[in-house]
Amino acid sequence: FHDSSVIPDGAEISSYLFRDTPKRYFFVVEEDNTPLAVTVTPCDAPLEWKLSVQELPEEASGEGSEPLEQQKQQITNEEGTELFSYKGNDVEYFVSSSSPSGLYQLDLLSTEKDTHFKVYATTTPESDQPYPELPYDPRIDVTSLGRTTVTLAWKPSPTASLLKQPIQYCIVINKEHNFKSLCAVEAKLSSDDAFMMAPKPGLDFSPFDFAHFGFPSDNNSGKERGFLKSSAKFGRQTSSKPRVDLHKVCIGNKNIFTVSDLKPDTQYYFDMFAVNTNTNMSTAYVGTFARTKEEAKQKTVELKDGKVTDVFIKRKGAKFLRFAPVSSHQKVTFSIHSCLDAVQIQVRRDGKLLLSQNVEGVRQFQLRGKAKAKYLIRLKGSKKGASLLKILATTRPNKQSFPSLPEDTRIKAFDKLRTCSSVTVAWLGTQERNKFCIYKREVDDNYNEEQKRREQNQCLGPDTRKKSEKVLCKYFHSQNIQKAVTTETIRGLQPGKSYLLDVYVIGHGGHSVKYQSKLVKTRKFC
Repeated sequence: FHDSSVIPDGAEISSYLFRDTPKRYFFVVEEDNTPLAVTVTPCDAPLEWKLSVQELPEEASGEGSEPLEQQKQQITNEEGTELFSYKGNDVEYFVSSSSPSGLYQLDLLSTEKDTHFKVYATTTPESDQPYPELPYDPRIDVTSLGRTTVTLAWKPSPTASLLKQPIQYCIVINKEHNFKSLCAVEAKLSSDDAFMMAPKPGLDFSPFDFAHFGFPSDNNSGKERGFLKSSAKFGRQTSSKPRVDLHKVCIGNKNIFTVSDLKPDTQYYFDMFAVNTNTNMSTAYVGTFARTKEEAKQKTVELKDGKVTDVFIKRKGAKFLRFAPVSSHQKVTFSIHSCLDAVQIQVRRDGKLLLSQNVEGVRQFQLRGKAKAKYLIRLKGSKKGASLLKILATTRPNKQSFPSLPEDTRIKAFDKLRTCSSVTVAWLGTQERNKFCIYKREVDDNYNEEQKRREQNQCLGPDTRKKSEKVLCKYFHSQNIQKAVTTETIRGLQPGKSYLLDVYVIGHGGHSVKYQSKLVKTRKFC
């Protein structure tokens, strides 16, 4: 902070005010008809300030002039002629194209709280121009509005477009109010100690309230919307201060920017500052605000007791289902068959969370019932891609549509038993008697794991297969779970060829589940 009471000509100073304690600054204008500009920037509290001038003592001009400190002491007690006064938190300035010579004094006071501020005074305002100039229309336009994104556009500063000065734009986003200066933003940010610390890897930081906004990364700042997903989480859990819900993003010299990862149906305030990167001095555009769009209302699917319902969920999407049993019940069974990747299920009974689980393959959950209860089921899709699943809710525990599955649904091939025309495989069953059908399909030698993964929709049953691909169907089970394994030799294959094998287990309700496909190859020479 600037600790002298003399303001230098042509340099911005930062200083501090204690509440209700006035501060006085001086500077000298030595010749009459001198241009003069004084700018005062309040940082985080309104200020009262006034500018006045006194005549210089006669002996002050010329070679033998007394030092400024002595002149100051001689006239500190005198009140000069007031030129300008202001009260508020705007960036305000006094400009005169022709000022008399004299000792100018600037008096500042903060009645609200301790605060800091900036002062800039110059006698060469035309040539200095340290603050970026605003365009004729200094507003920020909201050009598009989504549920989680807002696109902003603004006209360039003439300092950048005409004078070719190095200007960068900084956007400030918060949920409380607009800011009059970048200095006020920085004061707000630094009021929370957590923002003064760079997050260290491995430490547990509480998440920033609106996750992360998009940052342009250094190497793609030329792109319209290059965002780096910042994984840094702001704010320490040990901090007892309220978290600052404020974010600043500097984006270079672009004139359009999309702020992402906002919350739906929330009002945000947007401020834009043009910053001269040579002087680090800034000018505020006229801020704006906007409310993000609401989340689309989710349709709730009604589940019927004992009936399988197919559900499709977009990538990262969610679906809501409702189950309201007609009769009184002691237990409710939810059976889920996730056809592709894992999905998350949450079940609430009359608003109370009973279940939250990730589901792969087939899973069954039994929950205690309650008279006239209503169940709300939320299914959340995978991040990898779209999710497809089948769900069954029933109050009759013996009504099982989905077959039971072993924990391991892989098919094992015995390499030593391979011949030129046959392969031998094995798979696990359960204690429940089920029907198993095995199918084969010849594939190219370059058939790979990625193609296999794409065909791993477990919900596609044998009815989607050609009859010529069917090998056989058989029933089996074992009360001893260790012995619930079966082997099968598939004959009539061609030498040196690759085949994709599929095993389907079919439940009592006719619903089938596919085991993991197995790629096998017959021997070329025997």
